[in-house]
Amino acid sequence: MPDFKISASLEGHGDDVRAVAFPNPNVILSASRDATVRLWKLVSSPPPAYDYTITAHGSAFINTLAYLPPSPAYPEGLILSGGQDTIIEARQPSKGAADNADAMLLGHGHNVCALDVSPDGQWVVSGSWDSTARLWKVGKWEADFVLNGHEASVWAVLAYDKDTIITGCADQMIRVFNTSGTLLGSVRNSNDVVRGLCKVPASNPTGAQFATASNDGIIRLFTLQGDLVASLHGHESFVYSLAALPTGELVSAGEDRTVRVWNGTQCVQTITHPAISVWSVAACQETGDIVTGASDRVTRVFSRSPERQAAPEVIQQFDDAVKGSSIPAEQVGKVNKEKLPGPEFLQQKSGTKEGQVQMILQGDGSITAHTWSSATQEWIAVGTVVDSAGSSGRKTEYHGHDYDYVFDVDIEDGKPPLKLPYNVSQNPYEAATKFIQDNELPISYLDQVANFIIQNTQGATIGQSSELAAEGADPWGSDRRYRPGDSAAAENAENAPPPAPEPRPQVLPQKTYLSIRSANLKVIAKKVQELNEKVLSEVGKDVALDPTELEAVVALSKELESSQKLADSPVLETGVPLIYKIATTWPVANRLPGLDLLRLLAAAAPYTASTEFNGEDLVSGIISSGVFDSPLNVNNAMLTIRMLANLFETDAGRALANNKFDQIAAGVKSALVNSGQSPNRNITIAITTLYINFAVYVTSEGREQAPESSERGFALLEELTKIVSGEKDSEAVYRGLVALGTLVKALGEEVKSAAKEIYEINTVLTRVSGSASGKEPRVKGIVEEIRQAL
Repeated sequence: MPDFKISASLEGHGDDVRAVAFPNPNVILSASRDATVRLWKLVSSPPPAYDYTITAHGSAFINTLAYLPPSPAYPEGLILSGGQDTIIEARQPSKGAADNADAMLLGHGHNVCALDVSPDGQWVVSGSWDSTARLWKVGKWEADFVLNGHEASVWAVLAYDKDTIITGCADQMIRVFNTSGTLLGSVRNSNDVVRGLCKVPASNPTGAQFATASNDGIIRLFTLQGDLVASLHGHESFVYSLAALPTGELVSAGEDRTVRVWNGTQCVQTITHPAISVWSVAACQETGDIVTGASDRVTRVFSRSPERQAAPEVIQQFDDAVKGSSIPAEQVGKVNKEKLPGPEFLQQKSGTKEGQVQMILQGDGSITAHTWSSATQEWIAVGTVVDSAGSSGRKTEYHGHDYDYVFDVDIEDGKPPLKLPYNVSQNPYEAATKFIQDNELPISYLDQVANFIIQNTQGATIGQSSELAAEGADPWGSDRRYRPGDSAAAENAENAPPPAPEPRPQVLPQKTYLSIRSANLKVIAKKVQELNEKVLSEVGKDVALDPTELEAVVALSKELESSQKLADSPVLETGVPLIYKIATTWPVANRLPGLDLLRLLAAAAPYTASTEFNGEDLVSGIISSGVFDSPLNVNNAMLTIRMLANLFETDAGRALANNKFDQIAAGVKSALVNSGQSPNRNITIAITTLYINFAVYVTSEGREQAPESSERGFALLEELTKIVSGEKDSEAVYRGLVALGTLVKALGEEVKSAAKEIYEINTVLTRVSGSASGKEPRVKGIVEEIRQAL
């Protein structure tokens, strides 16, 4: 059987591709943490080329996909998707993100992480972090049965045949149900959680009927009676996803960056990806081609048929990307450099099995990784081993493994703390889930633990971030390595009031200002240089920076990278006006790096808020440049609002924000209006962060300016109740409630009365409680605190 080779790399998602489906040779489906589902249509071949449409755009990340084949009721079939907002959507493929879904399946109380459709297309089964699986009749769209008895998250579901459902659970059990909801049997999946399930084709030589994927890296093959037929060893970390090929072979994907092809019990091909994780794999039953979704935001198609493979130069580009990728040191375990062979080993020794990994000590002291290909009988370079970002090479040993961090976590008074190991190449939610499972803690701690990890690692990341904003969150387009101001997840963890433990401490009133500082300054500086050349050629030297000015901007970027405070830096007086020039006079599409640098300078350098630019202060100048006008550039507006929030980090900044309150409020309103009926969640989160800071200000040092503080409190109440009432994103709702609750709790009876009588806050809180966001413990807690304050 020939090897799979890259057929196409489908780029467009703004965050990890968590789920894929391959319903027919001309259509691929992908779902991402960027809150979108995309449909990729084959538009030409050979070589294969695809174009995408966004078929769904949710309010939180989407984790799972399924496809319902065409039927008389749904001639196009249906795309089903589920994720963090707990709602399962069913949509016809021809519908766009702005169209209403054909059905909304409501019932799960937590993240939906698994979906499958019965072979006869009559029902759908779902799995969730709420420790249940549910069966939904197609057309009826209500849960016929809740499959109870699971003691942890249901990570995987399999519609085995028209009468049988199999579930895989974080309690390490596999359960078999009939479609009446009756438990037919169960078996323990060794001593690790079940992450994926797959029906094994009858032509598979093992005689197994289904397969499981586990965190221990082992794929296990079972009969329906629970007999373990075989175990497939080869993966070096978590296995997330399984699929069956029409040949009877199986394919698997996992945290070790690989997809592996299994013929019986033998691994016959290893496909390494230039990513940290391969989250999902699916197969086209007509062609035998496969599709994968990975942490580098790329959906990739692979084929064994030469006519469906990419052009030779594209295949070479993929191979080069794998060869040039960086491998976090913890993924390969402890390596003794002194005992590693040199490059000559690759010519003198053969591998013993497909996918075998060999480390090589190069002449320059670096360590490269190579895997053995049985098909070509050669070692293939798959990357260079590097220390994790943020770790400075310092590791802590725990249970025989090296970690960037090992935290002490106090769960119960009087008992020793639990150890929480973490490497920055890991996804925080995956690490938190494993910690909870290892220590048999309630899954309700998940958000708290994950945010604790992110907050205490200060957003350090080597892979992709765990959550992202909606469409447009990657403003550089083709440069997928940079996201301005970091992702929503790092922002959430670094700056948001933390989710509360149980019993929950009081959050209100918020007393500290929130800033949004994380950034990759090397990439920002590089982008300024690239765009300056473009501005010079397309607009002219009057607008572009000359070499001396460009050098000053780069120098200031370097100082920002090395210090969070720049009160007396000699480069400020020269660099800040130049960055302001970029942010206000360059073509709108090119202003992003200037605005991003101003966002950082607003928090780091009081000079930014205290100086004048062409006779205008910073706020007036930026707003008058049209940053909030229609047509709205979403990313420019988002970064501007983040900059306004960061002003509260300095005395000069707070004074400026206070003096320009009305102008800022008007600008923010314009941004919301001009962003359409469904504002970009990045903008909404930035606005609610800004309003938290204003709420902290008017309830603390700003109270000295009464009655102005009360008047501004009323203005903020009005805007916050509007945002919270109409917002679906849970992070924006939570931040809005924190700002609103701070005002209600700290500004006195007049504000409380206005909140109740004028702004109908009790109605707003009831609406929030009945929404998907209202099911989150942290949102419930804030709602209760506000009610108590009233």
